[in-house]
Amino acid sequence: MRKGSNSKATSGKLAITSVALQDHIARNLLLQNLSLCDPVKTRWCRRAATETHCKRNHGTVKQKGPQQHNGEEKEYVLDPAAPPLTLAQKLGLVQSPARKLTVDEWSQVKSRSIHEGDSKQPCVICREEFRLQTQVLLSCSHVFHRACLQAFERFSGRKCCPMCRKEQYETRVIHDGARLFKERCAIRIQACWRGYVVRKWYGHMRKTVPPKDKQLRRKFFETKLQELNDSFVQYCHMDVEAFLNDIDQSVSSSRRVFHQFEREHVSEPQEDDWQKIQEKVIQRDTQDCPICLTALCSARLETEAGRTLAPHHSNRRTVLLSCSHLFHQPCLEAFEAFCVEGRPTCPLCRSPYHKILV
Repeated sequence: MRKGSNSKATSGKLAITSVALQDHIARNLLLQNLSLCDPVKTRWCRRAATETHCKRNHGTVKQKGPQQHNGEEKEYVLDPAAPPLTLAQKLGLVQSPARKLTVDEWSQVKSRSIHEGDSKQPCVICREEFRLQTQVLLSCSHVFHRACLQAFERFSGRKCCPMCRKEQYETRVIHDGARLFKERCAIRIQACWRGYVVRKWYGHMRKTVPPKDKQLRRKFFETKLQELNDSFVQYCHMDVEAFLNDIDQSVSSSRRVFHQFEREHVSEPQEDDWQKIQEKVIQRDTQDCPICLTALCSARLETEAGRTLAPHHSNRRTVLLSCSHLFHQPCLEAFEAFCVEGRPTCPLCRSPYHKILV
């Protein structure tokens, strides 16, 4: 009886072992055949198995791909979740697959990669900078372009690290190379902007502040004078008539202001002043009226001069102005009547005046 029960137990164990091994081999052969026939189906089967495993264990399916976290791309693991263990693996007949790395272990791997400065160096496969291209970190702490690593696996026919030849590694998408590239770009942009600001400030200072050296100072003012001359010539060359009209208007307005000021502030000469004015007239020896161009007649001036100024052809009286000019009284009155502006000015010197009869 014992022999019969032992034989039955042994045969049962052998049956379970054979079934478990057959199931394990069949599942591996199925995956290999699918990978040889149609890679798309293989990826679909692996994805379906992963989703089934996640639903069975957690009730949800983890979405893979670029994820945003506080405005920055979040890192994620590329390798699918481990498929469920076969019966042979559960019984210990076949070695179970390696355990997936935890978050803390990935942090240690990344810290080792940062310490070695792999992200600062170009990709060892294509020898180009990482820049903004997708970057992957292996569980052996080596960093590559994602596209370069996939091409290496495709052409080598096996999954091993190009650097240390470690097989069955895990991959994780990181963005250290992109972050370093953005920092370098920002530093370069800031340097260019600061250089532009400094050059602009220095150029403005050189144009406005004269140097202390004598030769440079002389050259500075010569350049300034040349610039003013060129601008003046260019302005005149563009519109000469308008430029001259502006000058005439400025002169006329200034003249009106000065005349108005003189008219308001001119003071009447005293007796001594009139005496000095008459002496100037005698020294000038004026004989004709500047308006009618006929001879002047003044008994008072003739007496003071001690001689005759001109023969008398009329009895028109003579007027002496405070500016020392002589006119016939009717001629000056006619001139004053024809003046358009307020107070008339001297017909010769255009200055305001006071007058007396002589």
